[in-house]
Formats: sequence, C-alpha cells, structure tokens
Amino acid sequence: MFKKIFDSLRSTGISPYIWAILGILPFYFIFQVPSTGGKVAGVILTLLFFLFYWVAFISKGWTVYLWTSILIGISIASASLFSYIYFAFFLAYFIGNIKDRIPFLVLYFIHLVGTSIIINFEIVLQDEFFIRQLPIIVIVWISVILLPFSIYNRNERGQLEEKLEDANKRISDLVKIEERQRIARDLHDTLGQKLSLIGLKSDLARKLIYKDPEQAKEELKDVQQTARTALNEVRKMVSEMRGIRLREELVHIKQILKAAQIDFSGSDEEFNLNNVSLLSENILSMCLKEAVTNVVKHSKASMCSISIQQTEKEVIVEIVDDGVGNITAEDYYKGSGLLGIRERLEFVNGTLEISSKNGTKLLIRVPKVLKQIDREDLK
Repeated sequence: MFKKIFDSLRSTGISPYIWAILGILPFYFIFQVPSTGGKVAGVILTLLFFLFYWVAFISKGWTVYLWTSILIGISIASASLFSYIYFAFFLAYFIGNIKDRIPFLVLYFIHLVGTSIIINFEIVLQDEFFIRQLPIIVIVWISVILLPFSIYNRNERGQLEEKLEDANKRISDLVKIEERQRIARDLHDTLGQKLSLIGLKSDLARKLIYKDPEQAKEELKDVQQTARTALNEVRKMVSEMRGIRLREELVHIKQILKAAQIDFSGSDEEFNLNNVSLLSENILSMCLKEAVTNVVKHSKASMCSISIQQTEKEVIVEIVDDGVGNITAEDYYKGSGLLGIRERLEFVNGTLEISSKNGTKLLIRVPKVLKQIDREDLK
C-alpha cells in the first residue's frame, strides 16, 4: 500500500522526498510549543492525520466525505495550534484524485474556504512564527487552488485516453466481424451454389453414362465449366480481400475520429476513384489510415479535414488538422508512422509533403495507373 502511495506521489511531478519532508516537518513545529501537553497533542494529531489519510485513500462512497472532513479539521487545527499549514498539500493532492465530479467540487471548496479562513485568521492575530512563513504560505494557498484541478484534469484525460483505446479496439473487432460475415455470405452465394450444381450434374452424368453417353458428356462439360467459373470467382474474391477500398476505409476513419471526438470534414463523393488500380487504391487507403491514426494519437486536434483531387495523371490526398503541429525531422524515425507512409508511397512512385504550421497538413500524391495497363501487365 505504501509503495503504491509513494509511486502515486511520484506521478504528481513533485519529488516523493519533498512529500517525505512535509510529512516529517510537523514534528519540528510541534516541538516549538513550550508545554508538554501541547507537544503530545501535536504528535497525536499528526499521527491521526496520516492514519486517516491512508484510510481515506482506500474508502469509497459517502465515507470519503467523512474522512476528508476530519482531515481538513486536523489541518486547520495544526495551522491554528502549531502554525503548520503544509497538511494542505496532502489534502489538495487527495482531493484532486477523487474521480466523481460532485464530491471533488464539494470537498475542493470546503478545503479552499477552510484553508483561506485559517490563513487570514493567523495573519490577523499577527502570529510571529506564522508571519515568518508568509511567502511559503502564499505558495501553499496557490497550490490549494491549482493542484486539485491539475490532478483531476490529468486523471480525467487518462480515463478518456483509455476509453478511446477501448473504443478503437471495439471498432476493430466489429470491422473484423463484419468482414468475416461478408466473406461467409460471398462463399455461400458463390461456392455454395456452384458446388451444389457440380454435385447434381455429376450424379446425373453417372446415371447417364451407360444410357445416354452423349448426354453424359454434355453434363460433364457443364461440370467442368461450372468448376472453372467457381475458381475464377474465388480468385476474384481473394483479390478483393487483399485490396482495401477507399470508401470502405472512409467508414472506419469516421468511426475513429468520432470516438476521439474529432470533427470530420470531407465529401463522400471524393472517395469514388476513377481509373485507379486496386494496388494504388490499397496503398492510398493504408496511408490514409496511418495518417488519421497519427492525428488521433499525437495532434490533440479538434478537427480533421480530408480531401481528394483527381487529375489526368495523379491522385492528390490532403489531410489537414488543427492540432499542435511542430513536426521535426526526428519524427520520421520515432515510430509516428510517417516513415511507413513514405515507404508505401515509394512502392507506387508516390510522394509525401508535410507542412506543420497552425496544425499539420499532409499532401499525398500517387500517379494514376489505368486499369487497361494493369490487364496488359497481367497477360
């Protein structure tokens, strides 16, 4: 448990050793009190604070209010009796880690108001020991204001990233299921019927082989032709499975951007390519998918625009986002996907241009290859 808390404190950006000093420091303030009873009371309050702090970390539901209220009371008492205000750091961190928004806001304002009152009260009383700490106390007060919101927003962002990752996995699973169902339908509609026909004609030819040999030959010719047709259809299906159509990729892209809460801008009609080989369209689809994945993972954008232009000689794809930009030469080799996009485009003599100003713009150019040329190459 203590290792977990220690690692958690490390994630705040403040050294755990500083937290340890803040935990030991109250005893210095306590022993400034001249009376033995005051010292004993201070030690008990400090030990109770850390005990209740640990209990509060593992508590759930309404008990969070109870333990946090007790901790705020001990913090105010320590500031009043011993001029030790630094328990407020621990409370600010704890309140920032409350996940539910309403408890977070309620306890945040209770803590802020309580701490502000005791600071002002001690200033009015002109406590000399307290006044000497005033510059540091101002920093503590600012931390009480800012630290909980900083931690709360960081945790919320982490939760959103986890939800996005889960959503992407679910989308990927759904796409796989849909593809399997499509393959099953295609197999049933093509091979199923053809194989049934081959079976029926083979039985008929077997029965006619002695009664009507000529008719049996015709039936066997039909079996042969049907088998060839089925084989051609299977080859066509396999070819289509290997290629990713741009319009099909667009559906997946929209789902990813929607899950990431990024607005999509683009026309569906632009994704209808003319006189572009299946290989080139496949490469474009993979590059577009990688580019959009980069937008979701790295850009922190709120909008992504995709446009496609077709000329007589080439296809031009433009991906623009309003994110952070600042792409450097090192990013091509850090696994951001840009190197993979360039390598794919080189396979079809394509090019990639990148500009990073007020967001990022990727310009992909792929030469057109007419389908007639593909057929001649296959002969």
